[in-house]
Amino acid sequence: MSKENYDLVIKNGRVMNPESGLDSLMNIGINGRTIATIQNGDLSGDQVVNAVGNVVAPGFIDMHAHGQDTENYNIQCLDGVTTALELEVGASDIEKWYKDRENNASINFGVSVGHIPVRMDVMNDPGTGILPIGDAANKSASIAEISNITNKIEQGLKLGAMAVGMGLGYTPSASRDEIHAVFDVAAAYNATCHVHIRGEILVNRCLEALEEVITASVVTGASLHVVHLSSSGREQAPVMLRMIEDAQRNGLDVTTECYPYDAGMTEIGAATLGAWRSEFSNFIWADTVEQLNQETYEYYRENQPDGMVIMPMIPVAVVDTCVNSNTTAIASDGFLRNGTGHPRTAGTYSKVLGHFVREKGGLSLMDALDKMSLMPAQRLEGCVPSMRNKGRIAVGCDADIVIFDPDTVLDQATYKNPVTPSKGINFVVVNGTVVVESGKLNSQLYPGSPVRGNISNT
Repeated sequence: MSKENYDLVIKNGRVMNPESGLDSLMNIGINGRTIATIQNGDLSGDQVVNAVGNVVAPGFIDMHAHGQDTENYNIQCLDGVTTALELEVGASDIEKWYKDRENNASINFGVSVGHIPVRMDVMNDPGTGILPIGDAANKSASIAEISNITNKIEQGLKLGAMAVGMGLGYTPSASRDEIHAVFDVAAAYNATCHVHIRGEILVNRCLEALEEVITASVVTGASLHVVHLSSSGREQAPVMLRMIEDAQRNGLDVTTECYPYDAGMTEIGAATLGAWRSEFSNFIWADTVEQLNQETYEYYRENQPDGMVIMPMIPVAVVDTCVNSNTTAIASDGFLRNGTGHPRTAGTYSKVLGHFVREKGGLSLMDALDKMSLMPAQRLEGCVPSMRNKGRIAVGCDADIVIFDPDTVLDQATYKNPVTPSKGINFVVVNGTVVVESGKLNSQLYPGSPVRGNISNT
């Protein structure tokens, strides 16, 4: 009897699966896009990756990736990301969003139907880039406009949007009625609301803002995911963590995420910033890495409102608490534009592995892998059944795999050089295709597939 031959074999690696707890030297056989076998025995394959000395883990799933283009997909792939999802801001035209990326992505991609872009459409707000600057930011919606907004969100879910995205920090004029109406639609489709809670930068009303969305979740029955807890809460983030944990203990479907950096980033024209204040004096203009003063802040806000500003504002102790918590998933909130932006796009996942696991020791390797792969998959699989095959190393699951050296993996991107790839990410497999080999990306390969919710014809 002849020995089975696989399309791809990964041999001699330390295979780690956070769902089952598997942590052992094993060989993996892959056929097509799927893991076909995991065993100790020798395997033969058309292509063989020798993973000796490396960890073989589920590819990382980023639930908060704003950069949905080739530049961002490629740099995230070099950080071990195999699925990048835009679930906070989202999109209004779901069909067009997916069609624009077909057969043109190195990693898997997906999107929510976004309250921000839908509100901008309904209220004829020109926006800065992805964020509102007119009526969608500053005006309460009428009853008719709320109805139009919820109808468009429902249509997006019917077309396979993965979730409902809400950026209440960028739409401060949205009423409680409007928020509850959007949550109602999400609940009807078993979709999670991924929410950037209300609050201006440096005006810390985060506890009442968190209470607002937890209340909406309780009243409507919609699942809730609170994005970037550390930057929304800052000094109050540990209290917010306890609130979310209490909600979970009482049976509420509430989850959260964080990124491993002490600075945030947003468009300088965003409603969440407002007029100059002295506390902004450590803010950095991403394009030039210059430190802003009142004159340059006001100039850029008026003349280049879609430009990115980096905001050092999160205490290091808060970052540590959030990253090390068993409650938080890891998500980058990343976005690069022509090589400028925040280093979290290029380095989030390697920073967790190298700095928080290896150097600081506050997080075990298995727990880190859980937070970066399984937890995101489990958060989404209720509305997106295909996510049940991601975030795991198991027979029958998608062959989305990262292979890294636990002794050397580390982020290299900085605020001055935000596109420097991480080191120690040696191989990345997306849907059975080796996209990163010996640390080098093959930019001619596009195995990334769309990830969508259920599509309804009604």
